[in-house]
Amino acid sequence: MTISVLPPKLQAKLEQKQQRWLLTGVAGFIGSHLLESLLQSNQIVVGLDNFATGKKENLDDVRRIVGESAYARFKFVEGSILNTELCSSLCKEVDFVLHQAALGSVSRSVLDPRRYNEANVVGFLNMLIAARDSKVKKFVYASSSSVYGDEPNLPKREERIGNALSPYALTKSFNEQYARLFSQLYSIPCVGLRYFNVFGPRQDPDGEYAAVVPRWVDQRLKGGLCTIFGDGSTSRDFCYVSNVVQANLLAAFSEDASEAEVFNVALGDETTLNQLYSIIDEAVSGAGKTESAKYADFRVGDVKHSKADIRLIREGLGFEPGVTVDDGLKLVVEWYRNRKSISDT
Repeated sequence: MTISVLPPKLQAKLEQKQQRWLLTGVAGFIGSHLLESLLQSNQIVVGLDNFATGKKENLDDVRRIVGESAYARFKFVEGSILNTELCSSLCKEVDFVLHQAALGSVSRSVLDPRRYNEANVVGFLNMLIAARDSKVKKFVYASSSSVYGDEPNLPKREERIGNALSPYALTKSFNEQYARLFSQLYSIPCVGLRYFNVFGPRQDPDGEYAAVVPRWVDQRLKGGLCTIFGDGSTSRDFCYVSNVVQANLLAAFSEDASEAEVFNVALGDETTLNQLYSIIDEAVSGAGKTESAKYADFRVGDVKHSKADIRLIREGLGFEPGVTVDDGLKLVVEWYRNRKSISDT
């Protein structure tokens, strides 16, 4: 289901040489799409996940898509990034590290900051030390647009950071600072990617803290009403998952010095929650009856508006997002509708 939006030169570079990749959080939403793309490009992948948020079904879906021959180049290890010995042993086997493992959700981090610090900061440091000791070619990691915090200016530019508004945001800020420090002290090449509201197939729609796109799509397909927090004018820079895959692989192959870099990963556009709901509702309803959304109080820890400046990643890495919000949402609705049809049989 991942749409290939890799630039031709990047695709050729991937297929030209078979290399080994460590992918943490491999059974997660973004991790499974990275796995899919790497296996389709003849790469060898070692994947780590403890299923705290990842799902075995995501790996099964990748296996079905890429086929048995490609999937045979994948080695799965069930374990945690809090296991320092495991992190060290896995990094010794690979050329590149794509670190996606983390606990997400701004709201949940407000309720459980200790757990988020352990997974997102201590676990990150374990991986960074292991990558340093193994002298990997590149350490690419997932950061977040939440690091911008209360910085009021739009679009969000990499050099302007405000105060964190949640423990989750603070953990991602610590990640960037650790990566920058390790690059300076130990010359390990690191690239951080600040994701802006990624959505796509395999994103979990269940639970109180599920991301807005899969939750609304799932609710509308089931005939339920959706809840918008605030008045619906809240805006986000929604980014389809294939664009994120492209950014990770471009970052891995980027030719830079030992100094760490951080890039926004987004479309560079704004979509309000009201607009998002309208697109989803129309895609689900088709010619049928549309449904109005419910409204509730704005959630603590959320930011009101978010839009990325993607000039830096375009110029520095050659990034060009290939899937728009409208097209991505149609693909997501199709995927969840097909999944629902299968589960109903």
